[in-house]
Amino acid sequence: MSKTYRAVTLPKFGAEHLMLTERTVPDPSPNEIVIRLTSASVNYRDVVVVDGTYRPDMALPIVPLSDGCGEVVSIGDGVTRFKVGDRALPVYTRGWTNGRATLEQRTARTLGGPFDGVAREMIAVSEDNAVHAPSTLSDREASTLPIAALTAWTTLKQAGARPGQWVLTMGTGGVALFALQFAKLAGASVVALTSSQEKADLLSTLGADAVVNYQETPDWAPVVRDISGGGVDIAIETVGSTLPQTLQSMAFNGFVGVIGFLGSKQAPADIGKLIGGCIRVQGIATGSRTNLEEAISAIDAHGLKPILDEARFSMDQVGEALKRQASRGHIGKITIDLS
Repeated sequence: MSKTYRAVTLPKFGAEHLMLTERTVPDPSPNEIVIRLTSASVNYRDVVVVDGTYRPDMALPIVPLSDGCGEVVSIGDGVTRFKVGDRALPVYTRGWTNGRATLEQRTARTLGGPFDGVAREMIAVSEDNAVHAPSTLSDREASTLPIAALTAWTTLKQAGARPGQWVLTMGTGGVALFALQFAKLAGASVVALTSSQEKADLLSTLGADAVVNYQETPDWAPVVRDISGGGVDIAIETVGSTLPQTLQSMAFNGFVGVIGFLGSKQAPADIGKLIGGCIRVQGIATGSRTNLEEAISAIDAHGLKPILDEARFSMDQVGEALKRQASRGHIGKITIDLS
């Protein structure tokens, strides 16, 4: 009799429809590895995939969630990059090894929709679509990297972050916290936006040079410009609807990496600010496997630790984990135990 494993499936949109199912443990095809997943983490993308607002035309059922970590338990013929017992992370975008992604990769080759994701105990992937987990992180910590850490790393790399620059981050979600940590590794100064003293204290502990409470100071752009001596060089735009204020915060020749739309997909831009300030605005959609390997090398070399939310969920609580992500009450990455 074939062995089975548990998987969370989404037969129709809505977290209330998530269900535990059983699948047959896969045998690796040539050049494939099978990973026994032990931990997954949640991204805002997972929320909008499951509720149907991200891609309402997506074919169902799917296994949700994109970021996970585990141990290689079997390998197929021809595998050279992994051996049984290695700890590994499936990459988010299949086939994106280096350089720029193709449209097909970005729209049709991503985990957690349209490809089955990591809310399961076993996954088979090509060895080219996985990376070695950082030796300095636990599986739970490492499961936070494939989207959040990679997105932050890619944004700062494209922006050319370096000593002497100012970087603007927003909030205490996964990408924002990784961006803060990576910006400090690059030698930049960071001004961080947040909504409470508790979160401000965390940001300061992680190295933020200045913290602005946007609840107390809704018109924060002038404050950011003043702190940074005339404007920030790089902004990590995780909210979307704050783009008008972000543009007001920028220094001449600044770079805005737009990576999210927590507030709204609609954000009218001041074209005068863009042209007059020679500001570069770039949409960022995670990054390549090579970029993820670079980020992991930096994490290992510098002992960087992901910030994990205090809430921790089990496989039968994926819906609750998504609800916490959507509430924006978390600090750091929300994780799910798969074993």
